[in-house]
Amino acid sequence: MGLLPATTGPAGDRLDPVAIIDIGSNSVRLVAYDALTRAPTPIYNEKMLCGLGRNVLTTGRLNDEAVRRALSALTRFRILCRTMGVTRLHVLATAAARDAENGPAFLEAAEAACGTGIELLSGRREAELSALGVISGFHAPDGVVGDLGGGSLELVDVRGQVVGQGVTMPLGGLALQDLSGGSLKKAAKLVREHMRKAAPQLETLKGRTFYAVGGTWRALARLHMAARQYPLHVMHGYTVEPSDELSFLQVVEQSDAAQLQDVDVISEARRPLLAYGAVVLEEIIRVGRPREIAISASGVREGLLYEQLDRDQRAGDPLLTSAAELNALRARAPAHGEELCAWTDRFIESLDGPETADERRLRHAACLLSDLGWRAHPDYRGEQSIALIQNAAFVGVDHPGRAYLALAVAFRHVGVAPERANPVLRAMAGPRLFERARLLGALLRVAFPLSAAMGGVLGTAPLAVIDGRVTLHLPPELRDLNSERLQGRVRALARLLSLEGRVIAG
Repeated sequence: MGLLPATTGPAGDRLDPVAIIDIGSNSVRLVAYDALTRAPTPIYNEKMLCGLGRNVLTTGRLNDEAVRRALSALTRFRILCRTMGVTRLHVLATAAARDAENGPAFLEAAEAACGTGIELLSGRREAELSALGVISGFHAPDGVVGDLGGGSLELVDVRGQVVGQGVTMPLGGLALQDLSGGSLKKAAKLVREHMRKAAPQLETLKGRTFYAVGGTWRALARLHMAARQYPLHVMHGYTVEPSDELSFLQVVEQSDAAQLQDVDVISEARRPLLAYGAVVLEEIIRVGRPREIAISASGVREGLLYEQLDRDQRAGDPLLTSAAELNALRARAPAHGEELCAWTDRFIESLDGPETADERRLRHAACLLSDLGWRAHPDYRGEQSIALIQNAAFVGVDHPGRAYLALAVAFRHVGVAPERANPVLRAMAGPRLFERARLLGALLRVAFPLSAAMGGVLGTAPLAVIDGRVTLHLPPELRDLNSERLQGRVRALARLLSLEGRVIAG
């Protein structure tokens, strides 16, 4: 039974697994997702480094052995898709198949191997999808997206959900290696010459974020994490200051790849391309002068899925979507997490100090995630919550925000004393988010013994600062919950605000 060509389809079809095969210049990759949603979760991910783009610019042809490996991978991926019940399969091809004279023959064989049609992306289309991928994976992105593949580099401006005009250049790792004859000095000269085409994109980058997409740049980021002993091994949302990145890139360019720290986590086939990726990124930083470099795990594939959503779905918050899905899967009563958002809204609104829009969305996400660890032994619920949240496949949240989420939910279990906090997460969150996490943790410590993690309770027992005191109102039917334990937790919350606390029952 063949796979259907990918279409939007009726709403019911969107709950079926969807898969994308990306035939790139360096790798051929299959990623299957649980469904077409605002925050799709990968359920299977496999790649084969085939090197289709190697020497294409000098020979004009795809290498026979690379073609054989690619077709073998596609045949395997077709079987895997059938095994997973994928009914909608998208297959994309990029620079190598686009530029080679035997590209059409390869695409014909590739369609037979994977059992469906293949979309050959133009450079402009590839840039657009990369930008949509960043929009899908970051909250309100503002900057320039750079997608570095094996054969090409695409640059495109993004502002919120608006995509600017993109540019494509033959500056992928394999292309540079080919054109430069293996000379980094010559590669740097080629990069400078081609970057003149990208003046409209790079002129807008100053003081904004550069979003780095592509396997070579992710590999560089992984090495940067190792060199800095960075404690959180989550690639998406990892940010680096340009001055720090420049010094690191120069080390990569001047060193034998085999001698780099933790290079064993990088595949041998990709290691020779690290220096070329470093040369490209160094020139972007020097010319564009961005405020920061952010690594994106979302690119062309995620952009294609995002493109198929309707307007309302696109406008959804990917972090809150993921948190709501986890709440539905893991909480004792999912409605309780939703009620926590509204219950804490009222309390925060009664405070004098402002809460930013981003802090509000983080607080709502933490409320939805607050019951993830309940199945663990009571002594380990805090640790379990941290492990689940800090390593979850979330998008739409940076690393300080991720640290806040983990801390807030952990505080709910272990108490809000600063010395109880995970020191790594505390440093990552920063002073402001750390104190916001303590405040939410204290609120959760009032809510759970009041509601037993069940829905339908919190709306009847409002908590707010009234007349300068933290005040919990219990309705008559709940007045017998007014225990020493509950009173102690209300007072502990009040102490964080240098206020008094009280419970009014009946």
